[in-house]
Amino acid sequence: MTITEITIIAIAKIGLVIFVVLTACAYATLAERRLLAFFQQRIGPNVAGPFGLMQPLADGIKLAMKEDIRPEKAEKYFYSLAPLITFVPAILVFAVIPFGDTVEIFGYKIDMVISDLNLGILFIFAVTSLGVYGVMLAGWSSGSKYSTLGALRASAQMISYEVAYGLSIIGVLLLAQTFSLKELISQQVGFGGMYVWSQPIGFGIFITCAIAETNRSPFDMAEAESELVAGYLTEYSSMRFGTFTVSEYAHMIAVSAVATTIFFGGWQTPFEFLGFIPPVMWFSIKVAGFMFFYFWIRATLPRFRYDQLMNFGWKFLFPLALLNTMATAGLRLLK
Repeated sequence: MTITEITIIAIAKIGLVIFVVLTACAYATLAERRLLAFFQQRIGPNVAGPFGLMQPLADGIKLAMKEDIRPEKAEKYFYSLAPLITFVPAILVFAVIPFGDTVEIFGYKIDMVISDLNLGILFIFAVTSLGVYGVMLAGWSSGSKYSTLGALRASAQMISYEVAYGLSIIGVLLLAQTFSLKELISQQVGFGGMYVWSQPIGFGIFITCAIAETNRSPFDMAEAESELVAGYLTEYSSMRFGTFTVSEYAHMIAVSAVATTIFFGGWQTPFEFLGFIPPVMWFSIKVAGFMFFYFWIRATLPRFRYDQLMNFGWKFLFPLALLNTMATAGLRLLK
């Protein structure tokens, strides 16, 4: 292929991924509201369009028509920039995640990944750690005490869980001997080949820290409406508020995609007799399963106290992650 053709294909893949992720974010909000209604024996949104399917569009129009209020004491540049700083890292994660096998379209063989980096896992963890800066800037720049407290909580929470979050995948890396996500997926053939079975403790730590990193219930201390009004979001309205909401769901989808890739074989078919299902569909099903788990956890567990959250991160998850890493390294040496 010529450089022009490669460029066109790359731009097409980037545009398609952004469109799919944004659409998934919109309908994840609807899915969560409907599932929470089911868990709580309510009806949920079902008026806007058939089965309520137009509710995300209605919400978007409503947010766009809201008055965009900026506090008088806010640092206007950082206040406006914070939502974008939160959103961009979530989208960048999808640049290195393979979401399907190589396909042939109009005679061109196209890899279903935007960029196959040899250090894909390191790129993901480097990028995802940047999202908290948007939350911190939003809280600080709003000129509100509630917002500042939410930003401080978010930064402390990130520090507490980031270490265990990184250590949780070391066991998989020791077994796989690669940082490439594409190679990692190729090693997980079949249902029994998925790394979740050889690293169950690492997976448990990963998913717990992922929920904390995305500030989702029961780890939503940065918002904690019963204590901080809305935390770092208190002074935001209109589409700036909407950008934060989209960012939250984009981070959730990104984390679900990473968990699917590292622990559940990515787009690989777990059962041979279901091989007729396209790889992209398998990837989507697995990601949707993790999103359902996110919603289920929110409907089930109450919010932690802040001291419980910090103690759980430092006194339980961190030592457990270290122990799992050392045990995996020891077993690797014995083989």
